[in-house]
Amino acid sequence: MLSALSKMFDSNKRDIKRLEKVSDQVEALASDMQKLSDEELKQKTEEFKERIERGETLDSLQAEAFAVVREASTRVLGMTPFRVQIIGASALHEGNIAEMKTGEGKTLTSTLAVYLNALAGKGVHVVTVNEYLASRDAEEMGNLYEFLGLSVGLNLNSMSKEEKREAYQADVTYSTNNELGFDYLRDNMVLYSEHKVQRPLFYGVIDEVDSILIDEARTPLIISGQAAKAAELYRLSNMFVQTLNKEEDYSYEESTKGVVLTESGIEKAEKSFSIDNLFDLKHVQLNHVINQALKARVSMHVDIDYVVEEGNVVIVDSFTGRLMKGRRYSDGLHQAIEAKEGLEVQNETMTLATITFQNFFRMYDKLSGMTGTAKTEEEEFRNIYNMNVIEIPTNRPIVRDDRADLIYSSMEGKFRAVAEDIKERNATGQPVLVGTVAIETSEIISKYLTKYGVNHNVLNAKNHGREAEIILSAGQKGSVTIATNMAGRGTDIKLGEGVVEVGGLAVLGTERHESRRIDNQLRGRSGRQGDPGITQFYLSLEDELMRRFGSDQMKSMMTRLGMDDTTPIQSKMVSKSVESAQKRVEGNNFDSRKRLLQYDDVLRQQREIIYKERNEVLDSENIRGIVEKMLESVIERAVAVHTSDTSADNWTLKALEDFIGANLLPEGSITKADLEGKTAEQIVALLKEAVLNRYDEKEEEMTEERMREFEKVILLRAIDSKWTEHIDAMDQLRHGIHLRAYGQTDPLREYQSEGFAMFEEMVLLIEDDAARYAMKAEIRSNLEREEVVKGQAVNPKEDGEAVRKKPVRRAVNVGRNDPCTCGSGKKYKNCHGKN
Repeated sequence: MLSALSKMFDSNKRDIKRLEKVSDQVEALASDMQKLSDEELKQKTEEFKERIERGETLDSLQAEAFAVVREASTRVLGMTPFRVQIIGASALHEGNIAEMKTGEGKTLTSTLAVYLNALAGKGVHVVTVNEYLASRDAEEMGNLYEFLGLSVGLNLNSMSKEEKREAYQADVTYSTNNELGFDYLRDNMVLYSEHKVQRPLFYGVIDEVDSILIDEARTPLIISGQAAKAAELYRLSNMFVQTLNKEEDYSYEESTKGVVLTESGIEKAEKSFSIDNLFDLKHVQLNHVINQALKARVSMHVDIDYVVEEGNVVIVDSFTGRLMKGRRYSDGLHQAIEAKEGLEVQNETMTLATITFQNFFRMYDKLSGMTGTAKTEEEEFRNIYNMNVIEIPTNRPIVRDDRADLIYSSMEGKFRAVAEDIKERNATGQPVLVGTVAIETSEIISKYLTKYGVNHNVLNAKNHGREAEIILSAGQKGSVTIATNMAGRGTDIKLGEGVVEVGGLAVLGTERHESRRIDNQLRGRSGRQGDPGITQFYLSLEDELMRRFGSDQMKSMMTRLGMDDTTPIQSKMVSKSVESAQKRVEGNNFDSRKRLLQYDDVLRQQREIIYKERNEVLDSENIRGIVEKMLESVIERAVAVHTSDTSADNWTLKALEDFIGANLLPEGSITKADLEGKTAEQIVALLKEAVLNRYDEKEEEMTEERMREFEKVILLRAIDSKWTEHIDAMDQLRHGIHLRAYGQTDPLREYQSEGFAMFEEMVLLIEDDAARYAMKAEIRSNLEREEVVKGQAVNPKEDGEAVRKKPVRRAVNVGRNDPCTCGSGKKYKNCHGKN
């Protein structure tokens, strides 16, 4: 009864039945395709493209296109895709995961779906785990695509921008997941649209999809750079601001803690630093540092806003009076205070751009993947990536002998038994592949085999080319290969002459991995395409996974029964317990990745907004409208801050005059007298008119063409500098947010709330910077777009191990009674700190 129900509700069988209809159609076209000459077969590509232009869909062309590739593959590669490979290709075309056992020809399967989707002319990406596999597949399968008139590109880390752009312009591009992600981030840091290398992400086929989207999901891609704010500049600026006099060189309003340089102060700065114009674009950094040094000296007080402890500036929480260790003021204020107090100014590395594989691959219009092991993670693929896992039947029945686990009481006994088993099999000529969880285990087994005089290879996953070569020869008679479970993944082990007669490839696992997927991957090395083979896992009660479910009781039972270390037990109950433990670990890992994605989604939404705005700046011919909106926003906010009191008598119009003179108009253009007697709305209208008139004058002085380029220069600089600071601030917030759980609050919700507030604040800071430089900067001969800071990709993998990103101790932290970071001069709680 249960068997009948399971068949009725087996969605995989329904999927296979549906996809078989496509396979039937493809096979029905086989004779027609065989009659075509090579030239006629090639012409099919142009015919399909024309039909797509006339409105036909890829789905309607599927059977014909697959039939063309099937025939071309027979002629060019000497391989004709099996029926099950056509079924697998249909699953890929639908945007799903085709789970195909090792040796079933995943690489050839992908060619059908890749060709069909490449006909759309938007570029298809074939993603592999390393450059060796990308190069190999691009070369081998490239012959097929080129025969059919499609262009093929290979994207490698060593390539120049021009070479990468050419690779991405191809119909089919082979690349690693790392390089795709880094190119995306770098494209969103370019200063000119033509410097981008990627096209919009259309369709991706990921080989070993579980390795990339599950195992590496928590590994962020990071482009980092040295923070542009040099420590020496902070020290010099601190020395300079000590020479300034209140009222004469800067104005300070006690009630709002607002501080700005006067015309006299600006002249002194230019003289002190031997420059012509403080507001020239090449002095953006100097201007910012001087302002922060002035703010640190005048409005930030030791033992009130911060304390100095053990050579560090520690922020004081304005509410509780507690020290907030590990937190830093943003935007260079912390460095300015360090210089003021004579401490070492910390010049930090900052994250310029970052993205996780989860969020990068979710940007494709359509995504699919292939692997031998994905069913155990089906829920995650469906929930996170909207892909179903479809198990594709094998071309021939699997005859491999998967034996029950052998459990020993100690690790020493287990390793000795593994070595003796290898020695016995090696004597008969049977090839053996030994899978280990750790490199240390490989070395232990290797020592035993050396002692027994058994020749063997040990893999450490450091050389991809050599690794694949060794794995490739692991099926030869008499070969013994010790490798980590993942080594050589993606490489097919073919049996040598005479190996079938001695039982095929023997795969021995020295420990259960915490993921059933990795164990299945190891098993799948043996028994490809109906070959004989055997798999056996050796466990000990001292293994980490065994210890998780009470192996002590079993150990005492073995002792009571008088079983020594040379006698294993074979128990289905134990094997089920191990699998149960694996399921629990997999569940925990899924929860962890899901939580990570929820956190990263906050930054993803912000990243999409910023990159969209940045692309608009790059791609638009005229962005004056954007700049004008920013100018108007700055004026409206400044007036609102200085006219917030219900009584006009309490309006801080002198401070507003100072703000306008320092940021928007020549000093003295608008005075307090001009503002008195007017409503807030009238003041806004007056200032907008004055500012836009001055902007028109500036455009006449510069010419329209230079003004348009000038606008792009200032906006890109403002966006890039504030965005990189924001990423660092979000990173620091993320590292400390889990402590909120102690206060009975949800850290994720707090992160979302504070992250949103910080993003809004950053947008206003971009407006402030852009407005100030649009109105104050004078251009002579240096009208060039410059990178805010040079970036370098941080490879998420090194020697096969994930490198953990070190937290950067830098974050936005503004007390409610601190001056608001927008420069309004108001307290944070009365400005952007309002709930």
